[in-house]
Amino acid sequence: MKKPFHIIFVTALILSLTTPAFATELTARDIIKKVDDLLRGDSAHSVMEMTIINPRWQRTLKMESWEVGRKKTLVRILHPKKEEGVGSLKIDYQMWNYLPRVERVIKIPPSMMMSSWMGSDFTNDDLVKESSIVEDYTHELEGEVELEGVKAYKIVAIPKEHAPVVWGRLVFFVRVDDYVPLRQEYFSERGEMVRYLDFQEIKKMGRRILPTVWEMVPLNKKGKKTVVRMVDIEFDLPIDDNIFTLRNLKKWP
Repeated sequence: MKKPFHIIFVTALILSLTTPAFATELTARDIIKKVDDLLRGDSAHSVMEMTIINPRWQRTLKMESWEVGRKKTLVRILHPKKEEGVGSLKIDYQMWNYLPRVERVIKIPPSMMMSSWMGSDFTNDDLVKESSIVEDYTHELEGEVELEGVKAYKIVAIPKEHAPVVWGRLVFFVRVDDYVPLRQEYFSERGEMVRYLDFQEIKKMGRRILPTVWEMVPLNKKGKKTVVRMVDIEFDLPIDDNIFTLRNLKKWP
């Protein structure tokens, strides 16, 4: 006896929705985009402490930042008194620094995007995130590895031709369970690892599970590193466009 057509159709539909063969696996680019979205959001407002550590000394800066997508970022130093009010503004591909002690705004040329920010191991590019780890690279998933007892995806990112980046290669380690980044390695065009960024103290902040401590270690400077600790952060909130202006950059206090 032939089954009615509608029964056959419904059965086929159910099977198509439940059969594992039809499940979509994430690509390496998908995973990196999840990392980028997790750390960024559509907008963000945060307070951070940055500790710059040298073999002979260390200092800590307290900072506040506002960010909208990749196009607009403002970072302001709140403490110590010596650097209070120093600010960095990024709009699209342009960046300016403000030095309140001399009441001067300095435009940062593209050639200085890889220069150190405030003597730290983070660069101007790191601070304002000019290059995009999603759009400026091709990504390859090299499989799963264990990183300090945690299962992680290992993803290699190679810069696209003519992309505005300086790294010859980036390697990402991303926690399998929830796509939280664990480590990022930076390689020169000659294939030498130059520095690495460890993500630590993963915990819930607001509605997100995030690494709240970022430790950047340069391999050519023994005993030197920079540690950023997230004090507070809010994502996807309305931010006034007037924050991202040269007038506001110079407005301190």
